[in-house]
Amino acid sequence: MTDAQPTLSHGDEYIVIYRGGPNDGQMDTRISTDGNFDTEITVLTAIGGKETLTDYNLVDFIEVGGKYHANYAYDAKDSEPFDDPEDRGDRQ
Repeated sequence: MTDAQPTLSHGDEYIVIYRGGPNDGQMDTRISTDGNFDTEITVLTAIGGKETLTDYNLVDFIEVGGKYHANYAYDAKDSEPFDDPEDRGDRQ
C-alpha cells in the first residue's frame, strides 16, 4: 500500500473495488467516517441463496478524476466458508 494516504474528510466518498472471493470485480461506494479508508470491510454476500460474511483488506488506492478508488483483497482466512457454484456440481 502507498505510504502517503490522502486526507479524507468526514463524509467523503470513495469507490471500493473487490479483488478475489465471491465479490471479485464488483464495486461499491463507501463513506469515510474518520478521515481514512476502512482497512478492512466485511460484506454480506448471497451465494446460491445462502448468505455468508466475506472479509476484504485494503491493498492500495488511486485517485481517478478527483475520486479515490480503493482496492480490497479477499481474506479467505477471516471469511466464512462458502461453496463456489462451480464446485457444487448441481447448477451454475
